[in-house]
Amino acid sequence: MVESIARVRHIRVTPQKARRVVALIKGKQADEALAILKFAAQGASEPIYKLVESAKANAQVKADASGEFLNEDDLFVKNAFVDEGITLKRFRPRAQGRADQIKKRTSHITVVLSTPEVAEAAVGSKKKASK
Repeated sequence: MVESIARVRHIRVTPQKARRVVALIKGKQADEALAILKFAAQGASEPIYKLVESAKANAQVKADASGEFLNEDDLFVKNAFVDEGITLKRFRPRAQGRADQIKKRTSHITVVLSTPEVAEAAVGSKKKASK
């Protein structure tokens, strides 16, 4: 019954590339997601790997604070998404005195880990609210 969130902001990875990596781990067990990210060839996999580890540690701390038992094997990636951060604008000299704009994009990445009981409770409360 633990849900933990970890966020990283202003990471220098384009949102489009980060979303491809995040799509690989949605709905997977936390340990399985870490294994996938460890061997993924994309550059965005390293910061997302660290983020999943951080969310896992956050879940452990949250469980300890509330006095609950947490089996880390039960944790799964409930939600993971990438939002666009600020764009750094740089200029590169071109021919005949012109300049081209280079956009260096950043991302805000969020990972939510949960145990199955929390997910079932959330679904149950939505059904009650709709009735």
